Amino acid sequence: MEIKVWSYLKEYEQLKDEILKAVEGVFASGQLILGEKVRTFEKSYAEYCGVKYGIGVDNGTNAITLALHALGIGKGDEVITVANTAIPTVSAIVTAGAEPVFVDINPATYLMNVNQLEAVITPKTRCIIPVHLFGQCADMDPLLEVAKKNNLFVLEDCAQSHGAEYKGKKSGALSDVSTTSFYPTKVLGAYGDGGMVITDDEKIEQKVRRLRFYGAEKTYYAIEHGYNSRLDEVQAAILLTKLPYLDQYVARRREIAAQYNTLLRDTELVIPEEAAYGKHAYHLYVVRHPKRDVIVSKLRENNIFVNINYPWPIHTMTGYEYLGYKEGDLPETESAAREIFSLPIYPTLTDDEVLTVSNVLHDILHKI
Repeated sequence: MEIKVWSYLKEYEQLKDEILKAVEGVFASGQLILGEKVRTFEKSYAEYCGVKYGIGVDNGTNAITLALHALGIGKGDEVITVANTAIPTVSAIVTAGAEPVFVDINPATYLMNVNQLEAVITPKTRCIIPVHLFGQCADMDPLLEVAKKNNLFVLEDCAQSHGAEYKGKKSGALSDVSTTSFYPTKVLGAYGDGGMVITDDEKIEQKVRRLRFYGAEKTYYAIEHGYNSRLDEVQAAILLTKLPYLDQYVARRREIAAQYNTLLRDTELVIPEEAAYGKHAYHLYVVRHPKRDVIVSKLRENNIFVNINYPWPIHTMTGYEYLGYKEGDLPETESAAREIFSLPIYPTLTDDEVLTVSNVLHDILHKI
């Protein structure tokens, strides 16, 4: 039996009739771009998060870039974030014209160490981007205090935190503007690319809405330079179909995480820590061990496939060496990158598969 780290196929079989009906509805509507499904999904997802406005865009990377542009951030500005994230977080900052500045992570949660923010703020700093990584929110209250004290914007990267909460509030509802991705592997995933900018600020909403459509508010007339960055009507229809199941997806992920916690507690693996301030959505179930690579290889031999998020911290990549960082500058980030990996976790993973993964891990750990 092969156990994949992620698969949408069982989910598709369960929702096939609903999804095909939604897609057929788009094809029959006569409106393929920025139609009713996009508008309805924008409103519905914003309401789910507890904010006023949602603007659907083509992917989570461009969501960050457009949100930064809407904040007036560009050339000569610095944006603080983490190197323990997917490349798109940093790619989007650079595409916006700004320079990323990194702080290290909290080794218990792998999230931004907010205690390091003050030390890297300069007169060029304009924004902080906390990444709500693996399904859990960064510690926002002290981060927001630093931002307010230094007159900085805060942009939440919520690509991995659909349904996660911070002190009773949904991720995405905690800052000036937030962005998310609906890439297929996400807790709420499309069947292709998609993203969204969400905010309570009407000026940001209007600006992003223009920027995603060539800088225009009406066809053929650009008020400002913009982009082609629209959420597809078909993907919006699929996401709208799946949105009512989001809380159910999160609940099942939390069930699986609880099973792993129980089954793996007596091993040498470091299992995930849920911060006391929030609710973990478990986009990923990330464990840690100094012999990570050996374990991953032996799991593969047993037809169990896991993932490493992320083996190369961004500040060590040649694509960003011009920023001037070197190995050793972010020790917790670098240490985690050598040791962490994520186990299979998605709503259609069965209890028997969770048990199999855990039993094989026990056997491997006993022998290495």
